Amino acid sequence: MRKVQVLNRTRQAVIAREAEMAETVWTRFVGLMGRKTIEPGTGLVIYPNNGVHMFFMRFPIDVLHLAEDGTVLKIVEGLKPWRVGPIVKKCKYTVELPTGTAKMTGTQDGDKIELIDSSGNKKKGKSPA
Repeated sequence: MRKVQVLNRTRQAVIAREAEMAETVWTRFVGLMGRKTIEPGTGLVIYPNNGVHMFFMRFPIDVLHLAEDGTVLKIVEGLKPWRVGPIVKKCKYTVELPTGTAKMTGTQDGDKIELIDSSGNKKKGKSPA
C-alpha cells in the first residue's frame, strides 16, 4: 500500500507521519484486522468509505470521517473492538488512528485535513491523496 502523511491544516498538526492508503475493495475490507496494534504516528486512510466496523479487531481506534474536501465531519474516539461505527452522510473517506490521536492533536469537527503523498505533493484526482 502506498503511504501518505495526514496533516491537520487548521491546527498545524501532524496527525500521522505515515498512514497507509486502503483504496481497493480488499484493502478497504481488511483494514487493520489481524494486527496486534497500531503504532503512534501511523494510521490507515480508507477511500472511498463512509463508516467503519471493528469486527476481528484487537484494539480501539480513533476514526476521522472526512468530506471530499478534507473537512472533518465527525470524530469517533476510542471505537472499541466488535463495534460498528456510524455511517456519516457526505463522508468520502475515513482515517483510522491510534486511540487518543484526535485529542492529542486537537483535531475537531470542521478542521481541514490534508493528505500528502510520499513525494510531498497533494495528488489531484479521484483519490484524496
